[in-house]
Amino acid sequence: MTLHWVPATDRGDLLADPVALAVPGIEGAEVTEIDPDLADTAAFCERYGVRLDESANCVVVAARRGGETRYAACMVLATMRVDVNGVVRKHLDARKASFAPMADAVELTGMEYGGITPIGLPGDWPILVDAHVAGHPRVVIGSGLRRSKLAVPGATLAGLKGAEVLSLTT
Repeated sequence: MTLHWVPATDRGDLLADPVALAVPGIEGAEVTEIDPDLADTAAFCERYGVRLDESANCVVVAARRGGETRYAACMVLATMRVDVNGVVRKHLDARKASFAPMADAVELTGMEYGGITPIGLPGDWPILVDAHVAGHPRVVIGSGLRRSKLAVPGATLAGLKGAEVLSLTT
């Protein structure tokens, strides 16, 4: 099946509300409609012919220290795994770090699970972008909804407010 990419600002109906508010400031963002049952990365890539190393996942991490929980987003290529308990935990100066529970991630972001993206996240969240993502000419990411995907240059993600480029994998 062929993907039909259009400027993201032309199809706000394919974006979660916080993403639609943020996307006008995102240079080169394009959006495409997909089957929501194929939103998970492996199924999406297989069905639409997108390579896993062209797709980036947004992982929401809950970092805890002294009874306080802070959230962060981590962007890694679909071929890699985030080192949550090592690199991310240490970078966030947390005693414990783990994947945020699905209900918390959905409520706090205003996005659908399986479509969470760093574009439009709460402004006080750190966005940790793996160096492989930052250096990629164009990555496919979530749109905030399961029924569409965004494509943006990796450098655009690295330039988001609160973004830091790191090596997030082991």
